[in-house]
Amino acid sequence: MTLLDSIRDAAQRLIAQRELDALMRTCRHLLSARGEANSAGLAAQAIEHYRNLPEAAHVIFFEQLATAFNPDPTAVLVAAERYAESPSAERLVHLTSLAEPPRQELLRRLNRAPGGTIAIVQMRRALLRALQHHPNLAAVESDLLHLLSSWFNPGFLEMQQVDWASPARLLEKIIQHEAVHAIDGWDDLRRRLQPDRRCFAFFHPQLPGEPLIFVEVALLDDLPPAITPLIEKKSPVLERRRFKVAAFYSISNCQPGLRGVSLGNFLIKRVAEQLKSEFPSIKTFCTLSPIPGFVRWLDSPPEAMAERLKEPLRQRWEQARDVLDLGKARMRERLERQWHPDNVLEDERKALLALASIYLRHVSAAPEGDAVAKFHLNNGARLQRINWAADLSRNGLQQSCGVMVNYLYDLDRVEENHERFLDGTVVHSQAVARLA
Repeated sequence: MTLLDSIRDAAQRLIAQRELDALMRTCRHLLSARGEANSAGLAAQAIEHYRNLPEAAHVIFFEQLATAFNPDPTAVLVAAERYAESPSAERLVHLTSLAEPPRQELLRRLNRAPGGTIAIVQMRRALLRALQHHPNLAAVESDLLHLLSSWFNPGFLEMQQVDWASPARLLEKIIQHEAVHAIDGWDDLRRRLQPDRRCFAFFHPQLPGEPLIFVEVALLDDLPPAITPLIEKKSPVLERRRFKVAAFYSISNCQPGLRGVSLGNFLIKRVAEQLKSEFPSIKTFCTLSPIPGFVRWLDSPPEAMAERLKEPLRQRWEQARDVLDLGKARMRERLERQWHPDNVLEDERKALLALASIYLRHVSAAPEGDAVAKFHLNNGARLQRINWAADLSRNGLQQSCGVMVNYLYDLDRVEENHERFLDGTVVHSQAVARLA
């Protein structure tokens, strides 16, 4: 490093420290401010200081939030003991006011500034990136998630249909944020917005024009067994009179800072209700979903799974693994050697489908279960059908050997199915059970 580089680095560190010191002073002043008008101005100043921080200084700011804005443990203990002696409403209110971290009130006041909401969402995005290496920030993350879950309650959100007449800026965001099946330019997007397709998004009043999450839907005459016909740019448009099935084939979050805030489950149910009203001929609501954790599970150590399964299912699981030779070769290595579902023997196809059935039925409710399966099953869907060679894209092959799933949303039974999933039971069809 040259002398000039050393001087430049020292200057940047000095500037960062000044911004950080100014940010902390403003935050303390903001927390002690009484006037609403004054606090809005201070909040704007604090957010400006935060935005001027270099990325490396974000962690220092979060660490100060984690240590300097905690509840007073002595005061909390005294209040808790008094409440335990006499659990009155007055003492409970006093205890909860003392137990709430002051940083929650600080964040509420930061939210008063113009652009405060999106700034806090971006702040949490930075915190989530840092959390893996800084577990001491978990309490700050908990506070942010708590507040954002309240501010982005679905009751405050507006659902809008996105169509070809939507503003170009919004359409560009749909292309940018599509996270499941990439949109290959404007022609691809145009096909996904034809009369037999729908796209709906949630918006927040404080973030106009910024979709929070969106879902893409295909209106069909039957459950879809593969993704290509749904996203093929030149596929024919189905006539309205043939609409019988609404298939949710992609759901994408646009704001990483809102990860963990429940949005997708409410969006799917609200879209289903609207489509049911608009198209009385549609009686079936389903998904065509990936299994992104399947290959990773196939290559995971088998001991834990062996203990979980009971006979005769355990024997079927072992047989399927033997057919695929998973005890000797990792599935990912075979995929890298150009393994393809169109070129496998029937025994291998049956073995993979059997393992997919076991994985989805017996692992989904566990911590290591597939994330997409957890989402839909916790949302009250039923595991309806497992489809072979359904996604032959590179991503589909690398993550799930090309296998995809139809989850069925029976709107009259989603609450019952949700409760059963919470108890560890995956509601599934006989067709799925017969695979294993």
